[in-house]
Amino acid sequence: MADYHKPDQQTLQALKDTANRLRVNSIKATTAAGSGHPTSCCSSAEVMSVLFFYTMKYKPQDPRNPNNDRFVMSKGHAAPILYAAWAEAGFLQESELLNLRKIDSILEGHPVPKQAFVDVATGSLGQGLGAACGMAYTGKFFDKASYRVFCLLGDGESSEGSVWEAMAFAGFYKLDNLVAIFDVNRLGQSDPTPLEHKVEIYQKRCEAFGWHAIVVDGHSVEELCKAFSVIRNKPTAIIAKTFKGKGIPGVEDKENWHGKPLSKDLAEQAIKEIESKIQSKKKMSPTLPEEDAPKVNIKDIKLLSPLNYKLGEKIATRKAYGVALAKLGHSNKRVIALDGDTKNSTFADMFKKEHPDRFIECYIAEQNMVSVAVGAATRDRTVAFASAFATFFTRAFDQIRMAAISESNINLVGSHSGVSIGEDGPSQMALEDIAMFRAVPTATVFYPSDAVSTERAVEIAANTKGICFIRTSRPENSVIYNNNEEFKIGKAKVVAQSKDDQVTVIGAAVTLHEAIAAAEQLKKDKINIRIIDLFTIKPLDVSTILESAKATKGRIITVEDHYHEGGIGEAVSAAVAGEPGITVKSLAVSGVPRSGKPAELLKMFGIDKDAIVEAVKSVVSQATNST
Repeated sequence: MADYHKPDQQTLQALKDTANRLRVNSIKATTAAGSGHPTSCCSSAEVMSVLFFYTMKYKPQDPRNPNNDRFVMSKGHAAPILYAAWAEAGFLQESELLNLRKIDSILEGHPVPKQAFVDVATGSLGQGLGAACGMAYTGKFFDKASYRVFCLLGDGESSEGSVWEAMAFAGFYKLDNLVAIFDVNRLGQSDPTPLEHKVEIYQKRCEAFGWHAIVVDGHSVEELCKAFSVIRNKPTAIIAKTFKGKGIPGVEDKENWHGKPLSKDLAEQAIKEIESKIQSKKKMSPTLPEEDAPKVNIKDIKLLSPLNYKLGEKIATRKAYGVALAKLGHSNKRVIALDGDTKNSTFADMFKKEHPDRFIECYIAEQNMVSVAVGAATRDRTVAFASAFATFFTRAFDQIRMAAISESNINLVGSHSGVSIGEDGPSQMALEDIAMFRAVPTATVFYPSDAVSTERAVEIAANTKGICFIRTSRPENSVIYNNNEEFKIGKAKVVAQSKDDQVTVIGAAVTLHEAIAAAEQLKKDKINIRIIDLFTIKPLDVSTILESAKATKGRIITVEDHYHEGGIGEAVSAAVAGEPGITVKSLAVSGVPRSGKPAELLKMFGIDKDAIVEAVKSVVSQATNST
């Protein structure tokens, strides 16, 4: 701290005055809204004052400038004080604060990126630090710029395991441009926090994760100024001892005030008390940032080298993903890969071998991996692909749904889908993942069936807004498309058809190949089927499905390596609902599977070629008998 210069008394007083103005505006906003968390705002007032008007470097009229320091409000319920800080900085009109939580205001109950000064949505606690890690990693290793990343956490959310996944990540990678501030105000929502004000335990925990940890009086602007000036070769944790509701008479450090606005009378009394401590109305201006973040272009990313597969060649789609990703890395230096210690199974290691400086090993911490990807993709700094066994994304579903609220553009790739993985058994089998990603409003769900369509899915995902999920498979299946085949989101492929088709069979990946085998067998009985490869499960190609259904007397059979609930069968059924004369029969995995050989498991759950043949014959027979 040799370079630390203590601020003069005028500056310290101005920071105290600013903190109190932030308190006042937080109280005014939440009282006007009739809801919100004024006590959570008041505990962090000095932290916000020192951060925004002494420590952070940013352009107040250009919040998303790539050179700016970043700030993540992980304790998202304290959003009103974040809004108050941006009003203090001049970006927002102070009068707008009184529209907090109104339907026509951008100032929602928790931070969201429709606010230009917010990079990631928060409010589901324990996720802000992971996103901040992604921003800091990007700043240090990709941008190689001077901007720093600050993340304010509540002490209550430190009970979340995802916080400590992020702490471990930052410590391991020595993210010395990252500062986490723990607002230790002692009180949670319904009870005191587990450690209350035992700040020394917080300090020891942070140090154990490889951080430099400093305990401060969180209401002392001087101690905060000094603590924020510390930069070591490791991340810094500021353990700020504070009091919930600080400055509010009769409420400060009292239980049962979480998430409760002050009544009009109590608010007026508190505001009068707090304003009596303000000595000057003079507003401080932040320091401008250094202009050292490089310009980045992540548009129109293409596979520069041609596809080189032979029809009938057998290759797993998980491997084709690795091939495609490594290729994309050569076309744009902002394509990055993250993996959860499964790179030799997801084939993300192919990217690592060719682009080691853009590969982030997140280890077995899938929740944090998703958050880091979200952070790395903010401000369009990277195109992030994060891979794991598809089933392990289920543990990160909260991070995924928050990524959608964050308007994030991340690409998640899940291998080892379905019972077709075989002997590893049900704990490793993704059977809920399609349902999960279909429920995410901004998601595009790719389910490629061969190496060619997989490579194209990777290329398309790199250029698609929102969350992209690519479901890959373990078995080696035949290449069925020519290398120059064109693929589009929401456009299915009819891989087999004739004028005599009697049933439309819809499959994907493993089950598509089973359907192709079934078609050959059915021809011996002079039964022709039309086979559809959906390519994207969301959005569906409804027109092709309807057109095919009408050409096959309204008969559809879906077959998938996924549970019935939320899978392809339900997606297709919903798409054709209300269409007269169309029936859908769904073949899917029912019940918890077990270990076994892939072929045995496909047969056990009735999704192999024999089951398709039987289902087709049954549908045709029923139709014949009914006439």
